[in-house]
Amino acid sequence: MGLFSLTQELAIDLGTANTLIIHNGKVVVDEPSIVALSMKKNGQVMAIGHKARLMHEKTSPDIRTIRPLKDGVIADFEATELMLRGFIRKVSATRGLFAPSLKMLICIPSGSTGVEERAVRDSAQHAGGREIYLIHEPMAAALGAGLDVEAPEGNLIIDIGGGTSEIACISLGGIVCSESINVAGDVFTADIQNYIRQQHGIKIGERTAEEIKCAIGAAVPELEDEPEDYRFTGSNMITSQPQTVTLNYSEIAYALDKSLVKLDNALMKVLEEMPPELYSDVYKNGIYIAGGGALIKGLDLRLSRKSGIQVHIAEDPLRAVARGTSIALKNINNFSFLMGSKQ
Repeated sequence: MGLFSLTQELAIDLGTANTLIIHNGKVVVDEPSIVALSMKKNGQVMAIGHKARLMHEKTSPDIRTIRPLKDGVIADFEATELMLRGFIRKVSATRGLFAPSLKMLICIPSGSTGVEERAVRDSAQHAGGREIYLIHEPMAAALGAGLDVEAPEGNLIIDIGGGTSEIACISLGGIVCSESINVAGDVFTADIQNYIRQQHGIKIGERTAEEIKCAIGAAVPELEDEPEDYRFTGSNMITSQPQTVTLNYSEIAYALDKSLVKLDNALMKVLEEMPPELYSDVYKNGIYIAGGGALIKGLDLRLSRKSGIQVHIAEDPLRAVARGTSIALKNINNFSFLMGSKQ
């Protein structure tokens, strides 16, 4: 991609919670998937990403913050297009003077319908894309975790994003069997909100619940390396007076348990469907976890106990999908599993 290149290549992880864009092997955008619009100015964009996140749940009626993706797919087409345009403009500093043509590779959930795929393509095209390719998230996650997806052996990847968790067995460049569930980061955040409301009588916002999840989110009630307790102050739902609460990780493990059971069951379903020879490979190679959900403390231990198979956390799991998308973009003519550009 020299100064006079006519094509700029972007690998995009368009996630429910965060959007990452890699250009020339470097992460140039890593921001929340959120946009703030001015209602006074006919929906004009006020902020995207981090700046819009700061406004979330703190706005007046004149400002609307939107998370345009839900459960891994586009819920608001126009907001997604506006957000993508804004992020692509942020990449402009790395572009050559004569680089008007954009080649994009975007990852999508493996269970996406044709309509959902079309929505992603259309949003990317309206945001300036000329060549648009798609890759399924589990495949991108496996590439980002360093797995050889084209090898004649089985690899099992679990990608826990913001809207969906995807479990897939991959062999010879294809997804042999998979399971996608709408139990992921957003559900975990809602679980924490519900627990604190029910057990402590305090109503908290999405941002505070997210901070609690990141600080002391746990999948098992006993950890060797215990995180420090988390203190916060909120409004008591009955008295409306300030109340300070101290939470420990065991409480959060309890709050998340019902949702994590669904993840356990989805994993076991994929293991049951897996051909015997591939099961043997997975037992030997282990299971890999990617996505932000992989950072929940003790999740690898919980899944290992459930499956009887060693579980590994991918290096830098938050960026594993984006990293894998970038690898696929560099090999766009060699990987048969990529969905080609259709205009």
